[in-house]
Amino acid sequence: MQPLVSILIPAFNAEAFITETLESAVGQTWPRKEIIVVDDGSTDGTLSEARRFEPRGVAVLTQSNQGAAAARNRAYAAARGDYIQWLDADDLLAHDKIAKQLEVVGEQSAPKTLLSSAWGHFIYRPATARFIPSLLWNDLSPVDWMILKFKHGSFMQTATWLVSRELSEKAGAWDTRLLGDDDGEYFCRVLLASDSVRFVPDAKVLYRVPTSNSLSHIGRSDRKMEAHLLSMKLHIDYLRQMEDSARVREACIGYLQVWLIYFHPERPDLVDECRRLAANLGGQLQPPRLSWKYSWIQKLFGWGAAKRAQLSYNHGKAAVLRSWDKALLRWERRSAPHPCA
Repeated sequence: MQPLVSILIPAFNAEAFITETLESAVGQTWPRKEIIVVDDGSTDGTLSEARRFEPRGVAVLTQSNQGAAAARNRAYAAARGDYIQWLDADDLLAHDKIAKQLEVVGEQSAPKTLLSSAWGHFIYRPATARFIPSLLWNDLSPVDWMILKFKHGSFMQTATWLVSRELSEKAGAWDTRLLGDDDGEYFCRVLLASDSVRFVPDAKVLYRVPTSNSLSHIGRSDRKMEAHLLSMKLHIDYLRQMEDSARVREACIGYLQVWLIYFHPERPDLVDECRRLAANLGGQLQPPRLSWKYSWIQKLFGWGAAKRAQLSYNHGKAAVLRSWDKALLRWERRSAPHPCA
């Protein structure tokens, strides 16, 4: 019998996008699937939009607002699948994403193989998604995958993974302490339990670029900075459990260096903790550096002003791009021929 795949979708205030997401889940060509949505106390129309799909076999659960990790844990507790497909409520799966990944498994049982896929990012128009390969888009050992992630700042989007029940059970629950990067930490544990990563290039995910209000955005939030450093420390611990070598320690030091700027200058205590971690790994962190566009502000007005300027510029640029893409979407819809014409 073909394996059952559970598509698990945590949702919070996703009214604008969840219909597209559920259409992509329901439309999967893989025949044996179950789809479970957990509404995490949304205050908009997310719940009613999700319930419109119940006649099409989607199970909708509700809970008070507890965060994405808790919603994912609730969905997993209700799942019966042999494989788990995680899907955020604003992202999309290509119609044959799951089928393409399970094709490589075939009749050979490989429950400890972790399956990944290609992913492209878009804002409002899925057809414009850009697929930009990284070094992680390869068949890799778990250790090599983690080292490449650390050294190059790469990542795989949450929905790219297809995880067997065996790996899911070994990884355990999502960590509800983490306000962001909970997916990065969780899939490190999945990698720790796996024996290989198999990349399936023809399987595709469309990742909607998040706004500055999303959980993944750290900004100047103390709670998010603290939670992110916790995630980083867990990442380092998992990699060193796989292999504790000179190349691993070098990658860990590089990982700390890349993220140091997110804590500086607002949280000198977290900066000091990163430096202590690097020293315990046999290395030393350099002072963080801003790009040339903001270095002059740093020299004249200090680090805090320079970082605020950088955040303001990035937010403004993102807002303009989102507004422009949304306007193009509306224009395309108005210009499209009427189906009855």
